[in-house]
Amino acid sequence: MRAFKTIGIVCKRDDSRLVSTVRRLIDHLSTKGCEVLVDDIGGQLLGIVGVPLETFAQRVDLAIVVGGDGTLLHAGRFMANHEIPVLGVNLGRLGFLVDISPEDVEMILEQVLAGKYYEEKRTLLKASVFRGEQCLGENDALNDVVIHVRNEVRMIEFTTHINDAFVNTQRADGMVVATPTGSTAYSLSGGGPILHPDLDAVVLVPICPHTLSHRPIAISADNKIKISLCDQRNSEARVSFDGQSHIDITPGDHLVIQQKQKNLCLLHPENYDYYHILRTKLRWSMQP
Repeated sequence: MRAFKTIGIVCKRDDSRLVSTVRRLIDHLSTKGCEVLVDDIGGQLLGIVGVPLETFAQRVDLAIVVGGDGTLLHAGRFMANHEIPVLGVNLGRLGFLVDISPEDVEMILEQVLAGKYYEEKRTLLKASVFRGEQCLGENDALNDVVIHVRNEVRMIEFTTHINDAFVNTQRADGMVVATPTGSTAYSLSGGGPILHPDLDAVVLVPICPHTLSHRPIAISADNKIKISLCDQRNSEARVSFDGQSHIDITPGDHLVIQQKQKNLCLLHPENYDYYHILRTKLRWSMQP
């Protein structure tokens, strides 16, 4: 059983609704003898000293994210590097990842501190963008890495290789490369399948392909994916990481996507049920 002595709270940006929930968390954890840190965003909201995420992840045993899935995506990339488990409190909309209601937070924390929780590992991707031999930048993604058209409403043309084997060349608005976590995000909107989080796989989903036979494909997560923007079309594109950071690319550039060696550890209540999350968030079984 993990011992959580120093607990950090990560807050959604520009959302004053979370102040009361965060104060409740701080008060409750303090009564349990825990040291509590808040990130710099939470510090601004509460009027106290906060800690930047870069150093925050090096000091805590557990991170509690208060906000929505976007907040957890941002924090999760930092926490994965330091193998810090993450617990999510939902103040957003969908909440596939942040699955604890603010009303239940004290009760769930009691269980977590007592070692009663479900621990889940989530795959991340690591992507590098190149212009020739020059690396333009790299980043991690918990949901997806997306190459997509930039500025104009027109298709881009790109070539895909998997483990150096040629797959195809296609014209489309782009391509989503998603983890099982991201399979319920942009990938799902593009017609991709839902991948259970236990699967060691990623899915490649073309965005509005010109040739309708270009369909999503699921492959093992340990494959190396290379996507190259073709020289023949003078179309600029962009590579996005979880929709939160971006690198602009031009014809001839390429990106290499691989599985990150470290996973994100998510903590859930003991009664966590992934299929219940799907039914609730996607409104399955609801009568019209």
